[in-house]
Amino acid sequence: MRTQVAIIGAGPAGLLLGHLLRAEGVNCVVVERQTPDHVLSRIRAGVLERVTVGLMERLGLDARLKAEGLPHDGFNLADGERLIRIDIAGLTGQQVVVYGQTEITKDLMDAAPERGLTVLYEAADVALHDVEGDRPHVAFRKDGVAHRLDADFIVGCDGFHGPSRKAIPAGVGREYERVYPFGWLGILADVPPCDHELIYANHERGFALASMRSTTRSRYYVDVALDKKIEDWPDERIWDELAIRLGADAAARMTRGASIEKSIAPLRSYVFEPMRHGRLLLCGDAAHIVPPTGAKGLNLAASDVHYACEALLGFFRRNDCDAIAGYSARALARVWKSERFSWSLTKLMHRFPEDGPFERAMQVAELDYIASSTAAQLSIAENYVGLPV
Repeated sequence: MRTQVAIIGAGPAGLLLGHLLRAEGVNCVVVERQTPDHVLSRIRAGVLERVTVGLMERLGLDARLKAEGLPHDGFNLADGERLIRIDIAGLTGQQVVVYGQTEITKDLMDAAPERGLTVLYEAADVALHDVEGDRPHVAFRKDGVAHRLDADFIVGCDGFHGPSRKAIPAGVGREYERVYPFGWLGILADVPPCDHELIYANHERGFALASMRSTTRSRYYVDVALDKKIEDWPDERIWDELAIRLGADAAARMTRGASIEKSIAPLRSYVFEPMRHGRLLLCGDAAHIVPPTGAKGLNLAASDVHYACEALLGFFRRNDCDAIAGYSARALARVWKSERFSWSLTKLMHRFPEDGPFERAMQVAELDYIASSTAAQLSIAENYVGLPV
């Protein structure tokens, strides 16, 4: 097989890039090792920045997002005694939209056949070859048969554990990583949310988040030590803990119900540089991970896709090799700003095991400053709603 761009991974980043390139007349093939059902079973974040919404609008695939998405004008920081509302609409003139990553993936997946986007699912043993030359290719097995996909470029959208980043020779790249000493225990339930906006809570017992996927489906989190097991947390214990950490007002509005999904996700900050090597470009989790505190994971992947699409179109339309060469620097400039915001919000809203009275006093002082300073709230708001691309 032969194509212009081989895309590894059929998550939202890979599918989004595939649709954008096909809309511009560039041939591409998406290679995914899992089944479509498995891809859609991944429960992920659902707060969308303008960049992500804008790309769906550009493709004309935003009908369900507009009909079912929940526009949010703000969010809240709680410290056990008060609720500090960050008025992102009033401060920035923009909104975020709550719409599950799974729903974005479904919209992109459903539109692939009619848009002429080829997606090869259940591709095993995917391996990237000759990424430093002019004719890279992807080898894989499907239905027990070996295949080779030749391309002008390969774009790795295959997540942190995928083969794309591993195809870059050792010594070429540099890794930056911070592993956090806790994970987020999440519970998804078909109950109405306790508030119409998100609540991030810093409590003496630990962090909590009240979020939602719709007006009838809620997503809650508490942080737990990394040695804890999901079996240690029956539903009732999670609801009890949430009621304490979120505070009396939120607890009074919280509806309890049976979980439809529970999981513990470890938290890390991670960046791999560069995000391009030869004819290989990396997008999304293949190049960087952010803690979910700032709601940046999917949105950073979308901005990577935006930059990658521009670079590839520059090459295919104008033979602009500089556009390809500049991809990594353009993407990383936004990545590091988002990493900074996600790290700072995580540090502000969590109690770290190594922290003492001084670190706690700094959290209190920072929350006091945010509560009383429009400038501080504006800084948070413009980062939360998404920096320009």
